[in-house]
Parts: sequence; C-alpha cells; structure tokens
Amino acid sequence: PENLDVFAAGLPRLVKALPEMRYIGASFLYRGDDRARINRLDALARAHGLRILATNDVLYHARHRRPLQDVMVAIREGVIVPKAGYLLAANAERHLKSPEAMLRLFADWPHAIAETRRLADRITFRLTDLAYEYPHEIVPEGRSPMEELARLTWEGAARRYPQGVPEGVTKTIEKEFALISAKKIARYFLTIYDIVRFAREEAEPPILCQGRGSAANSAVCFCLGITSVDPAVHNLLFERFLSEERDEPPDIDVDFEHERREEVIQYMYGKYGRHRAGLCATVIHYRPRSAIREVGKAMGL
Repeated sequence: PENLDVFAAGLPRLVKALPEMRYIGASFLYRGDDRARINRLDALARAHGLRILATNDVLYHARHRRPLQDVMVAIREGVIVPKAGYLLAANAERHLKSPEAMLRLFADWPHAIAETRRLADRITFRLTDLAYEYPHEIVPEGRSPMEELARLTWEGAARRYPQGVPEGVTKTIEKEFALISAKKIARYFLTIYDIVRFAREEAEPPILCQGRGSAANSAVCFCLGITSVDPAVHNLLFERFLSEERDEPPDIDVDFEHERREEVIQYMYGKYGRHRAGLCATVIHYRPRSAIREVGKAMGL
C-alpha cells in the first residue's frame, strides 16, 4: 500500500469483508522508509490475525526492462516520458529477484520468507490443469447429454422443416453428432441452447438474440434455434466451426439486445451460481504500427 495510514484505517473493514484473507504483501522498494514501513505492516498483520508475505511488487522480469515500463506509464497517463516526473518509479528494483536477494532483503523478517515459501508450496496449479467443465443442470434425469441434445435437435429439425427433414441435412446432423459425441461437448451445446431458450421463451417480453460467426455453419445450431442460417439452402463448411483437428470446443457467439443483456447475465448467475459463472474480457495487445505510434507519442515525437 502506498499510504499506510489509509491502509491501516481501512484494514478492519477489509478483514471483515474478506474473512478468508490471510496475508498482507510487503515489498522492499528502496524508498528510504522500507524498514519502518515493513515493520508497521508486520504489526498491522499481527494485530488482525494476518501474516506478511515477502513480495517484490514486480512490474518487469529483468532490471533492463525498466525503460519500457516508463514508456507504458507515460502511455497510460497520457504524458510524455520526460515530463512524467513522479508518475515513474524511482528506481529499477521492481524486477524478479533471486531467492538469495529476497533472503538478504528480508533478513529481519524471516517469518515473511517462511510464510511466502509455505504459500508457494501450496500452489500446485499448472496450465495443463485447465479443462472445460460444463454444467450438469441442463441434462434431465435419466438422459445422457448426447441423448438430450439429439432429442432437442430432432424436435427443432421438425419445426424447421415441417415438410420433412432433407436427406442432406439429416446426414449433416448425424455427422455433427458423431463429432460432438467424440469430443464430449454435448453439454456445451445444451448450455448455449438453454441461454437462448431463456431469452426467447422465458423473458417477458422476449429478448432479441441471434447466433453468429462460425456457428452458422452448424446444422445442429440451426435446429436448436441458436442460428438462423439454413444449411439446406447454403453450402456451409461445418469444419470451419468444428473439426477433429481442433482440441477445443467451437465458438458459439450469441448477440443479445444490449438494453436487456443484464437480464441474461442474471439468469446465468441464478441458474449456475455466481461461483461458477462470471464475466470475462478480451485483452488487446499492440500490433507493430500502433506500438510505434503510441511509443512515439510517449517519447514526444
């Protein structure tokens, strides 16, 4: 925390609001007040049943990347680097330090090092642990996800083609079923169907929504009512949507009228729980031309 007085005043409220909170991070920032600041953080932690962790408030992996950090600050603040002044860090210490360096910096607080080590040892997550897990709520008792998907798809096909499902569409649906079953993603389709069904059938008045993108290549999505592009009329390439070569589920993008999007979000929270549903955002990154332009501005060019 930058202002310890403000932090100390707000800490009781923070501890009450976050009963699972266990730690306060402490960093050695070479500002001249490090020893007094860490001692006070240690005392605050003890007073509230917490412990301090030895951290480094890292902003870049190596010391030589500090100039880039200065440029990023200037871009964020809308100023040029020469005039950024106190907006910039006072030194280049916000980099990843070796265990030996951290032991030296926190020699007077060995319990902070020990606590950090214990916390690190508890973290066993690996990126390879990530896997898609789909809701079970959308599958009725006594049916498998694939059976339920097939039932809804054929019912939808009968509505889409009241004169009879064309042979070509039937073959396409069966082909899609085989791939969906092999990849075990039937519940994914059922989840999207459930959200669209809510918008069109339960919301009052119905919420306008429309599937788009590569999902329009799917006959199953068309029969479920997620998309509106008829595969019997258009020569669509299903592999653009889902193929054996892809090791991830397909993208099914659905647009909802923006004035009522919150109703859909609250439905998802209510049905699946806030601990299992959440909002996510895309993170943009600079391409060469925009990077050159923004850095040029930050350098006053």
